[in-house]
Amino acid sequence: MSFTVTLRPSGHSFEVDDDERILEAALREGFAFPYGCRNGACRSCLGRLIEGEVDYGPRKPPGLSAQDIESGKVLCCQAVPLSDLELEVRDIGAARDIVVKILPVRVVALERLNHDVMEMRLRLPSTEQLTFLPGQYIDILLKDGRRRSFSLANPPHRSEYLELHIRHVPGGHFTGSVFGGMAPKALLRIEGPLGAFFLREDSERPLLMVAGGTGYAPIQGMIEHAMETGVERPIHFFWGARARADLYRHEQVRAWADAWAPLSYTPVLSAPLPADDWSGETGWVHESVLRAYPDLSAFDVYLCGPPAMIAAAEKAFLARGLPEDRLFYDSFEYGADTLEALQSDDGDVG
Repeated sequence: MSFTVTLRPSGHSFEVDDDERILEAALREGFAFPYGCRNGACRSCLGRLIEGEVDYGPRKPPGLSAQDIESGKVLCCQAVPLSDLELEVRDIGAARDIVVKILPVRVVALERLNHDVMEMRLRLPSTEQLTFLPGQYIDILLKDGRRRSFSLANPPHRSEYLELHIRHVPGGHFTGSVFGGMAPKALLRIEGPLGAFFLREDSERPLLMVAGGTGYAPIQGMIEHAMETGVERPIHFFWGARARADLYRHEQVRAWADAWAPLSYTPVLSAPLPADDWSGETGWVHESVLRAYPDLSAFDVYLCGPPAMIAAAEKAFLARGLPEDRLFYDSFEYGADTLEALQSDDGDVG
């Protein structure tokens, strides 16, 4: 048995097979749905149920609150229709022409950026190219069938290789191999580009970009793309980390801000070390944003980083006037298999 999902406001519709999730069906039918982790945690695929009924199985997805349910919100990556549906979702038309591919890649360089972040550079076959939007991510397909997701840190115009920023998780299977001596010429398989976190270029509003840790990676791609294409609207980048060493491209960003008028840069440390001799902003990065911009009603905001940062910033920013449809985020969630592995001290970032 199948059900029809009708999207609002576009009026487009597609069929969802029995026991199939809404997002799976939408992607199969070529619809550009917003999504991120695909395991019910990051909330990127949140839509509003106008009519119909859905089911999530025995356990409610971690990214869906009781308040969400009461207000008719639905997580499309986990929801299975129980009837025909009318669903309101955010349009991401810019991604419609992007082709998702599975490709072999070769590791051409591994460079430590600090104590726990590695830059990995991947080269595509000479006969292939990957068209993507600044901020999207790829999945590395492991031999055991698992996946590891990493944001593309390079902008589309800098495409001689794909650049990933990989944080080491102690005991992690994949990150352990990256930090434990992976051969520079190793062969991997990837799928991408994926995700709905990318720079929207149809807006003239000023931009606030907020990153935590390696959430800097997709922001780097966005900023480089904005510089290359001559964006003139103001961009203020806030980068939150624990200590100075965690701001692994601090000098690069400062140089960009000094040389390019639209860009401002505010680094924020939550636990600076005495040796850091830090006189800049401290505390939580989203609180630093609000000190600088008490009213967010006129901005577009891009967030990328750990789940706790995303959740706190989303709540605080919406309360300060940011329209929900001007908040774009990518939560660096762990996949379900990785969460289980971490509980036994064997997992890596997903």
